[in-house]
Amino acid sequence: MSLTNDQLQTVAHLARIAVEPEWTEALRSDINGILDQASRLDDPRLNELEPMAHPLDQVQRLRPDSVTETDQRETLMEGAPAQEQGLFLVPKVIE
Repeated sequence: MSLTNDQLQTVAHLARIAVEPEWTEALRSDINGILDQASRLDDPRLNELEPMAHPLDQVQRLRPDSVTETDQRETLMEGAPAQEQGLFLVPKVIE
């Protein structure tokens, strides 16, 4: 797909963009390049590709889902100025 100067002026008018005459050719060339790149996505060979999460065929190394820390709630609550049912109480800051 190729954009003509008239089409460029029409699109610029609809978008309320002022296009100076000396910019027209460079802008038209840039937009045609973008449209050419977008048209490459219509290649039927791309329909056969499976979506992938990562470009490399690698497996994510995961650690075992196990508890590694001990329960320190009582120790941490000892230093709290105010607490209730195992939760820290803080002053209200938003009305």
